[in-house]
Amino acid sequence: MEKSHFPITNWSEDDRPREKLMLKGKNALSDAELIAILIGSGSRNESAVDLSKRILASADSLNVLGKMSISQLMNFKGIGEAKAIAIIAALELGRRRRAEDAVELIKITSSKLVFELMLPIIGELAHEEFWVLFLNNSNKVISKSQLSKGGITGTIVDVRLVFKLALENGATSLILCHNHPSGNVLPSEADKQITKRIKQAGESLDVKVLDHLIITESKYYSFVDEGIF
Repeated sequence: MEKSHFPITNWSEDDRPREKLMLKGKNALSDAELIAILIGSGSRNESAVDLSKRILASADSLNVLGKMSISQLMNFKGIGEAKAIAIIAALELGRRRRAEDAVELIKITSSKLVFELMLPIIGELAHEEFWVLFLNNSNKVISKSQLSKGGITGTIVDVRLVFKLALENGATSLILCHNHPSGNVLPSEADKQITKRIKQAGESLDVKVLDHLIITESKYYSFVDEGIF
């Protein structure tokens, strides 16, 4: 006898994946329910959740699932090209997020390491941006944030926001970074003044400002290395 199918639309609202996410948050959903949201629908005889459970049971893990090709996913009855692409795209985003997190946990041991970390982000911009790296007590980067974005000649930094983010991240120290689109790495008087203000504020909150780097597309200037910090 063919197994009867009870569509998701007939489930209680608390048990529907989308509604469950909205009501209870993402952590309340199983892997199968999250995949069910991606694929959107199942078939006449199988709900999206049941289809997702079947796929996961076959793949054995999300890691294995993330390595499957479009054609491999399409071997599952109920998965067409669009659904296969949605699954692959979502799992690839997860992989990239993990890679990004791993990079952010590097330990800062030199100004050159900071330059290499920030060069791809701000080194070639045509406008100025001010960023802060937040570090733990092992000098590992736990977060990085853009504080402001300006024109060709400068940007405004809110000192209060710097330390609001530092406290939210549980940082014990930080490193200031901004770029000079002109290619000139020498600090302006405004650069020196904002560095001084942030450093003084950090002393009162016991959050140490370790350095300030000015970055261009080919070189950098470290306040500490140059002995003016």
